[in-house]
Amino acid sequence: MKTRKLGNQGLVVSELGLGCMGMSEFYSGRDEQEAIATIGRALDLGVTLLDTADMYGPFTNEQLVGRAIKDRRDQVVLATKFGNVRSEDGGFLGVSGKPEYVRQACDASLKRLGVDVIDLYYQHRVDPTVPIEETIGAMAELVQQGKVRYLGISEAAPATIRRAAAVHPITALQTEYSLWSREPEDEILSTVRELGIGFVAYSPLGRGFLSGAITRPEDLAEDDYRRNSPRFQGENFDKNLQLVEQVKAIATEKGVTPSQLALAWLLAQGEDIVPIPGTKRRKYLEENIAATEITLSPDDLRRIEEVAPKGIAAGERYPTQHMSAVNR
Repeated sequence: MKTRKLGNQGLVVSELGLGCMGMSEFYSGRDEQEAIATIGRALDLGVTLLDTADMYGPFTNEQLVGRAIKDRRDQVVLATKFGNVRSEDGGFLGVSGKPEYVRQACDASLKRLGVDVIDLYYQHRVDPTVPIEETIGAMAELVQQGKVRYLGISEAAPATIRRAAAVHPITALQTEYSLWSREPEDEILSTVRELGIGFVAYSPLGRGFLSGAITRPEDLAEDDYRRNSPRFQGENFDKNLQLVEQVKAIATEKGVTPSQLALAWLLAQGEDIVPIPGTKRRKYLEENIAATEITLSPDDLRRIEEVAPKGIAAGERYPTQHMSAVNR
């Protein structure tokens, strides 16, 4: 596994990370034993960046990751997030960037993870009611206290990123980026590159749609949150399926899977981009990691651009009530 630098503060991670969210919530079908085995296999194959958040579960995903890395902490760049506030029964209580909440959330995450320090600590969503300077200031205090090594921010607008970086160096921005979510190319990528901030791409496979395994809405279980996503509904689903079929055709010609082609394309967008595809099964983990060995020619990239130009996906990334919380 090759490595990539995240930001200019000295953090180096595997060129492909592992998103752990689906091991605990949102996608149907959970198997904790297989999830822990998947994390172990990822480490065996050279993956170092593991991504979780306090809201996943809620709270249980950090506990799962903590158990999985208990005897291998020195092999892991551990990333977690705060800001999406949830109750013990799973209710969503809003977003908080209040300094006192930042401190409480960090201590709680450290305890659940069973570690002394978090390598990369993100603000998961920007709180519009709290100046970003106050939130980042509280996060910077965590660095000074030795509880956190590097700071990140997720789904932030360019102006917010600039304000945050003026308070303390930001090592990584995490935002959705894939063949069907290319909005970062408008202004965000140029902003983070100017500021020396790395880019962590979540949902690089379009929440599984780009894998080609989902061919009808009924393929998703009743409790799968993707059923509420505009891109997985009605006419949007049918239009997006046409995109996947074209991606699949190019992948078949190259002798790779659609997922591998999508990840190889993302890796080719810049050495400062680190995708974190999520999976809870070793089979798909190994398939994703194999994408790092794929080389795309200029002609390959041209053909992919033709079938998946910016803005091709039908529907918003999230339901309306959640779209208001991104790009703040």
